[in-house]
Amino acid sequence: MCEEIVKWGFIGCGEVTKTKSGPAFESIEHSEVVAVMSRDGDKAKAYAQERGIARWYDDAQELVDDPDVTAVYIATPPSSHATYAIMAMKAGKPVYIEKPMAQTYEECCRINRISKETGVPCFVAYYRRYLPYFLKVKELITSGTIGHVLNVQIHFAQPPRNLDYNSDNLPWRVQKDISGGGYFYDLAPHQIDLLQELFGCILEVSGYKSNRGGLYQAEDSISACFKFENGLVGSGSWCFVSHDSIHEDRIEVIGDKGLISFSVYTYAPIVIQTERGREEISVPNPMYVQQPLIQSVVNHLLKKEICACDGEDATMTNWVMDKILGKM
Repeated sequence: MCEEIVKWGFIGCGEVTKTKSGPAFESIEHSEVVAVMSRDGDKAKAYAQERGIARWYDDAQELVDDPDVTAVYIATPPSSHATYAIMAMKAGKPVYIEKPMAQTYEECCRINRISKETGVPCFVAYYRRYLPYFLKVKELITSGTIGHVLNVQIHFAQPPRNLDYNSDNLPWRVQKDISGGGYFYDLAPHQIDLLQELFGCILEVSGYKSNRGGLYQAEDSISACFKFENGLVGSGSWCFVSHDSIHEDRIEVIGDKGLISFSVYTYAPIVIQTERGREEISVPNPMYVQQPLIQSVVNHLLKKEICACDGEDATMTNWVMDKILGKM
């Protein structure tokens, strides 16, 4: 792809495109949003008009067929990721897919197969690995700040959201046929992707799941153990129905010379505990958190660099989650 500008079409124009990603596509070099699509035509029209985007559609195929669209951003719930990604790639248009890549490991493999057959690249929005906060975490670990890494632990808990109590109109994130697996499938991907970016692929994993709150059918309490390709072992614990006072978002990396603790969603100061005592490091992130990754994707499409956050890389995260949930 040799165009000077990558011209994006958005399939989906929900909340994530308004705050995390949409403005980034317009803020970076050699990138322009030329069309948006939503099944709700009025929503797509309003979104386009508010942002000065030239065209809007209520049919994904029409957006994909738009000759001015040269790449497609898929920002819909996971159940439609594979359909839209394959549609775009068969039309010769690269895709950038919101995480998780799809609602199952098998669907990820389908996307990768089409990408390989067509030669059209696929990228996935695991943008946290590109943020300064997590690059600092990686630097601290790889530089030996806590010595030889011995163990890694994920701790996550949050209370139910208000919409979780509305059984007649539950959010799509807790509907397994749309999300893939409740809040675990929505929030754990970033955590698992970061750990695999730091320590390599997880090759062995097992998990236990339960529904303790009874607010919806999806699992709301999950525990897992896993082993990385380098022999490192770790564990994870997720609870999405904790008491209102309990908010936990922490990953701990334990080494033979200390410990590093960091958050994934709150960006709380990175904590280092060694023989020197306790230290805290605050690292600011850019206003639009997906901007560094989207810039890398655009640079890749313009043959200026290689972006490794692709479909094959992202598929391993779905494999880990499906193994934890017993989906395979």
